[in-house]
Amino acid sequence: MKTHFSKLGFVLAVAGGAVGLGNAWKFPTLTAQNGGFAFVLLYLFFTLSIGLSIFLAELAMGRLSRSDLASAYESLAIRGKKQWKFAGIFMLGGIFVLSFYLMIMGWVLKYTIFSLFYLPKSLEEAGTNFNLLISQELSLSVFFYLISFFLTLFVVSKGIIKGIERLNLIIMPSLFLMLLSMLIFCLFFEKGFGEAFSYLFSPNLAHFKLTSVLEALGLSLFTLCLGIGCIVTYSAALDKKTNFIKSSLFVVFINIIISLMMGLIVFTFIFEFDANPATQGAGLVFVALTSLFTHFGIFGNFLASYFFLALFFAGITSAVSMIEPLVFYFINHLKISRKKALFYLGSLVLVLGMLCILSLNADFARSLSFFHLSFFELLDKLASNILLPLGALASAIFVGFFVKKQSLYKLFSKFMSKRIFELWYFCLRFIAPLMIVVVMFYLFA
Repeated sequence: MKTHFSKLGFVLAVAGGAVGLGNAWKFPTLTAQNGGFAFVLLYLFFTLSIGLSIFLAELAMGRLSRSDLASAYESLAIRGKKQWKFAGIFMLGGIFVLSFYLMIMGWVLKYTIFSLFYLPKSLEEAGTNFNLLISQELSLSVFFYLISFFLTLFVVSKGIIKGIERLNLIIMPSLFLMLLSMLIFCLFFEKGFGEAFSYLFSPNLAHFKLTSVLEALGLSLFTLCLGIGCIVTYSAALDKKTNFIKSSLFVVFINIIISLMMGLIVFTFIFEFDANPATQGAGLVFVALTSLFTHFGIFGNFLASYFFLALFFAGITSAVSMIEPLVFYFINHLKISRKKALFYLGSLVLVLGMLCILSLNADFARSLSFFHLSFFELLDKLASNILLPLGALASAIFVGFFVKKQSLYKLFSKFMSKRIFELWYFCLRFIAPLMIVVVMFYLFA
């Protein structure tokens, strides 16, 4: 029975974990607000230096240990083995993110279906509809959350090869083709596409600031699925003969290309109909875009549904990568079946996800508010601002100072020169940790 990823399967699985719903609004919005192409260049630089350095470190942990994140820390540590195994706690970051991520996927799924029959006629109507969904229509939010929840667990229940690899072999090429077809469609809008291209790729230092550097670094870390054990888990199932350096570059390339495609598509529609490009987050997709698709008449319904289906495809590939590391850990340490592990972890995700949904609902918001934040916002900040960057920091320090350098060089020397290895090793030990600390200081300053 096949137990290892194929080369293509590994690339698409990891790229699928990195590419998610955030690509639809976070990348284009940050790019537009931080100097356009200047920000893109910074993002590319940090992704190919700091981000790739930590990515290769986590990949090395999986290749050398052939185990889950906690076991990798314990088995590879040259000292402090008992202490390092507790770094496996960062796998909880993926569980926390998944809990509210499935809620957003539920919104996307709802819009995928409902857009076929109805589109708002104005920005105000679109905003009212979205606010009603999250604050009043509890049954709809729960229903579509549960569909996303059970679909994610079903894929993971099939295993890392039959489930996750097979999903990504179908979904990732489909996602690319869907985005490509929409991008080709956007080329017919001379005004909108031209302004979108200029907005994203023409240097505009008027909006560039020091914090743009930090935001570019933060974006590069979080778009590579670092710090939650995903890369360690997936690379543990990677064939020894695979050139993981080349595969890693493919992953980064796919992530960047899809981000750029998403940005061009989103802003083409924004500029074509003179909407506000500064709209951020959920408002950019669920409010601004849905109100713009109505300009295409009946075809707009199909286009909107097609777009949201592409977002759902992007979401599901990320969702399975968030829960798999802890599933793998439970199987190895508790000696239980994959289905039992999914039952335990799925129950936790379900409870946290329901609390997130309720915390946005008007009837329960006050009861589920802590420190002036909703439970959803609190969980988001705990995972995104604390656990994920700390997880990436732990990976960099561990591989840089607590794993035998000879073992790392033996692994890397098959695919890179000694000079490149030494450059990577220096960046991992000193530059990457320092930059992550700077980003975290900025987040809490």
